[in-house]
Amino acid sequence: MNTKQLKKGIYLLPNILTTFGLFAGFLAIILATNEQYSEAAIAIFIAMLWDGLDGRVARLTNTQSEFGEQYDSMADMVSFGVAPALLMYFYLLKDLGKLGWIVVFVYVAAGALRLARFNTQIGVKDKRYFQGLPSPAAAALIAGFVWSREIIWAGALNEQYLVMSAWIIVVSAGILMVSNVRYYSFKDINFKGRSSFKLLLIATLILVVISLWPSAILFLFFFTYTLSGLIITIIEVRKKRLLKKKANKP
Repeated sequence: MNTKQLKKGIYLLPNILTTFGLFAGFLAIILATNEQYSEAAIAIFIAMLWDGLDGRVARLTNTQSEFGEQYDSMADMVSFGVAPALLMYFYLLKDLGKLGWIVVFVYVAAGALRLARFNTQIGVKDKRYFQGLPSPAAAALIAGFVWSREIIWAGALNEQYLVMSAWIIVVSAGILMVSNVRYYSFKDINFKGRSSFKLLLIATLILVVISLWPSAILFLFFFTYTLSGLIITIIEVRKKRLLKKKANKP
């Protein structure tokens, strides 16, 4: 009797962290509808922080569960699918009419497909790489664009070019999420083992630099990460072609 009750229960700590992330994503939607765009972008980054923590905590404490995986995906759909789409829509794309809401719907649909595919590949895929752009990174690309524009270079671009850039970013992020482009997952980094003192120093310096210009640096980081998957995939395709040519040579 007690054993069955335990099996029906859930692990509290990782699911609480997931709930914090879900709340941050929901708050981002509320802020975006109130035209508080910078605050909405920050809320999406906070949701990313909680999303990264819940998985790490679950693995470190051996509290992983199928319920937690499904709950995490639903929270991700809100925080990294709906929230960034609505943020960009209210910020720049709503004046485009149908073209505006259709493109953000495509992003939301791509996010849902990306998460569904991820769930079906748990336990069978190469953990070192993601297939397609991870939804948190896609959301960070959009949130970083909005936040950096609001804080740093507001008025620097013509409104027409700005809307065009936003449209391209949303479409590209959606396509890359459902693509076969490979992205490094950082999951093979060992946080429990001993590391060099230099690594701690480098991590501290990175945090200091980010704190100086968080919006610009976070946008540049995730923009670079988005490009990195394309570069990795192009290199792998070229290697495979060279190997095939060598194999076909008499």
